[in-house]
Amino acid sequence: MKIKSLLLFLLCIFSFSTGQIKDPVKLSLEIATLGTNEYEATITAVLEPGWHIYSKDLPPDSGIPTEMLLSSAQGIEKIGSVREVGKKIDEFSEAFGVQIVYYSKKALFKQKFRLKTPDKPAEIAVEFTYQTCNDRVCLAPNTIEFERKIAVVSKPELDVEPATAETKADSFVTPIDSTVVSALPADSVNLSAEKLDPRQLKIASLDFQKPLTDCGEAPREHNENYWSYLLLGLLGGFIALLTPCVFPMIPLTVSYFTKSSMDKNKGKRDAILYGLFILLIFVLLSIPFHVVDGIAGNIFNEISTSVWLNLVFFIVFIAFALSFFGYYDITLPSSIANRSSKAEQAGGLIGIFFMALTLVIVSFSCTGPILGSLLGSAVTGSSDVPMLLTFALTGFGLSWALVFGLLALFPQALQNLPKSGGWMNTVKVSLGFIELALALKFLSKADLVSKTFFLKRELFIVLWILIALGLLLYLFGIIRFPHDDKKQKISAPRKAMGVLVFGFIIYLVQGLFPAERPKLQLLSGILPPLNVSYTHNPEDGILGMHPIHDFFEALEVAKKENKPVLIDFTGYGCENCRKMEEFVWSEPDILPILQNDVILASLYVDDKEALPESEQFRVDMGEGQMKRIKTIGDRWSMFQQINFNNNSQPHYVLVTPEGKVINHPVSGYMSKEEFKRFLDCGIGYFKNKE
Repeated sequence: MKIKSLLLFLLCIFSFSTGQIKDPVKLSLEIATLGTNEYEATITAVLEPGWHIYSKDLPPDSGIPTEMLLSSAQGIEKIGSVREVGKKIDEFSEAFGVQIVYYSKKALFKQKFRLKTPDKPAEIAVEFTYQTCNDRVCLAPNTIEFERKIAVVSKPELDVEPATAETKADSFVTPIDSTVVSALPADSVNLSAEKLDPRQLKIASLDFQKPLTDCGEAPREHNENYWSYLLLGLLGGFIALLTPCVFPMIPLTVSYFTKSSMDKNKGKRDAILYGLFILLIFVLLSIPFHVVDGIAGNIFNEISTSVWLNLVFFIVFIAFALSFFGYYDITLPSSIANRSSKAEQAGGLIGIFFMALTLVIVSFSCTGPILGSLLGSAVTGSSDVPMLLTFALTGFGLSWALVFGLLALFPQALQNLPKSGGWMNTVKVSLGFIELALALKFLSKADLVSKTFFLKRELFIVLWILIALGLLLYLFGIIRFPHDDKKQKISAPRKAMGVLVFGFIIYLVQGLFPAERPKLQLLSGILPPLNVSYTHNPEDGILGMHPIHDFFEALEVAKKENKPVLIDFTGYGCENCRKMEEFVWSEPDILPILQNDVILASLYVDDKEALPESEQFRVDMGEGQMKRIKTIGDRWSMFQQINFNNNSQPHYVLVTPEGKVINHPVSGYMSKEEFKRFLDCGIGYFKNKE
């Protein structure tokens, strides 16, 4: 896949926002009888103004083609292929570089078929996959399922009737609205796994809003640390300024503004505006993540824990590293830069804006990998991706605005800037080694979610040590890359950086030796968990504990041992979960409580192991859209959302053996003191009630 197409693909994936699903297309299904044992299924798509849906026939490596699939357990025979009815729009796509066909306002997709056993009732399933776009964004590809029942009547002609949930065990549908989800009685004291329908999601006794006690404390809100992403973006922006694509532009640009105008004050104002426009452009890059009004609440968890997406991130970061090493450049299409450059001639505010835009575009080969790292960090580390990206990109643009603005106000400072030279390539290559190390994080997450456990903790550390050794050898001039000077001298700052890297290697080495307490706290959440190790088996549990991975099974054990259940909503790809386990759970005044006073139920919301077919079902997301619960992770993720109105991990809930919430749940990474207060409150109440 070309770099341009890959970037478009990632942009399409990232263009999300939390909340409700944005639904610019309304779908309906009709099945018409055409005659003796012949039928026609018609999907009608009605689109809101400005949106379009693609044809089923698109060139490779372009948009997502619409697909309509019919199936039946009783067997059907398709007659011909899917026909499209509507006003086709056939035009050249500059984004994809090919002719594409799409429909706006309204489109019909028709498929004729006949039954293989016309004298018996049949259930027809229609799976419709499509993508909708407007002139700004594309929504994520969506798959909607429909079912219809063709029943035998006395004529014996055939008629079409809506299918019901009772007609097929696999079509069990649970509405997501917790007020209408079928639930066990609130006073139920028998939540036995044997007697409970495995497709049950809503448990009325789990009323987190009315816990048995609050210990005089209000529930603690854990908000995203937006300011840390602002600082992360600020740091990334300052680093990007030191790269060969950007640094030489600083004195040239500032000098242009301060010398091109007879009015020096006007020149300075224009330079400051130039910096502010740069900030605005980077902030605008986050707009696509907010345009869509909302999607399913757990979509970012699904994205960040997707095995294939994490493998894509791994490959992309390797590509970024090789680009920083100097083997090739990742650039935007030259036509974009050319158009922006021509627009500079407009003069005034418009001209200044397009000068800023041109700088952002032509520096993409250096800034692209850094921005890609920010995108990857946000989308795989949080549920509030759009806002985090806004803060990160604001910080990135702010660093550039500050540099250009301050130098415009104090142009004499230009004389103190270091001269362009080989040191800039040193910065760039060093970033390549960092990208290489970060790539392993995504490979590790894919390994954990898929449960292959190939990339053990020790192997991960060894690979990081080798990468750090490579950087150390480079900094001392032992190895070189394509754009390095052949007779480059090793400067004092470069040697100092080498000493820091050597110290980091020593820090990493200690993580290879077993110890009673976890090590490498700085890398907690990046490294594989403690039990994914050559000295431990994943089945050995965490810190010597063996959590139960089924809520209802945990309740049964809790009844026998007369202990409360600590529900731990977690994930294989959850960094904060690992931090809690390694540096809070392991504390000497916390671990005994978890080992002796509670039944630990760790429910993995990203467990990709398929449920038995009889336990798979669908959740009605509203407005005719269904979500199929196919994996263990799907079930516990939806279980958490419906019962606790929360989709963040880690999320902790203490419940009695009868399934009643004891005290207010808590979420996120927290201090040992905060977590201990939560445990003491709930466990203390439970013991005093006995």
